Amino acid sequence: MEYLQIGEIVRPQGIKGEVKLRAMSSDPDRYARLESVYLLKNGQYVEYKVKKGRCNDGFAVLMLDGVKDRNEAELLRGVKVFVDREHAIDLDEDENFVVDLIGLTAVDTKGNEIGELVDVLTPNQICDVYVFDTPRGEMMIPALRRVVVEVDLDEEKIVLDEKVLSEVAVWEDEPAERDE
Repeated sequence: MEYLQIGEIVRPQGIKGEVKLRAMSSDPDRYARLESVYLLKNGQYVEYKVKKGRCNDGFAVLMLDGVKDRNEAELLRGVKVFVDREHAIDLDEDENFVVDLIGLTAVDTKGNEIGELVDVLTPNQICDVYVFDTPRGEMMIPALRRVVVEVDLDEEKIVLDEKVLSEVAVWEDEPAERDE
C-alpha cells in the first residue's frame, strides 16, 4: 500500500479549523513534524498541507491548510488520515507496518500452514495481538519474539514456534481458562 494510516478525524478542535484525530502512530511526536497528510475522501487520497500539529494523550490536533473554521472541520469528521510511504516513520529492524502484515500466511517451524493474518490488535503497550483466520476458526496470539520466529515480507509468511504456540494460542472455540 502506498499510504499508511496515521489517524482518523474524530471532531473539530476549537473554532479556527483545527481537527482532532485518534492518533495511530507509535511516534506521537511525528504529528508536530508533519508537512502534509492525505485525507481519504470519496475513495481518493487528497493532499493537505499541515500548518501545525501536536499530540497529547493518544489524540493529535492538526491545522490543515484550507480548513478555515469549525464548520469546515466538522465536514471532515470520520475521515481517515494518511501519510505516503516516503514520509513514514523509520522502523527498527524487527518492526513492520501493520498494513504489510495483514494477509501474510502463518506457518509453524515444521512448515505446517496455520492460516492468514487478518488483524493486529494493540490492547496495551507491552505487545500486539495477532489474529489469524484458520481452518479451525479464529486464533489469537501475542506478538512476542518467543512465538513469532520470523516475519518474511518477501515470502509473505510468518513463522510461529509450534511448541510455544500450543501454550499461548487462544482459539475462538475454546473458553479461556482462568486462574482462581
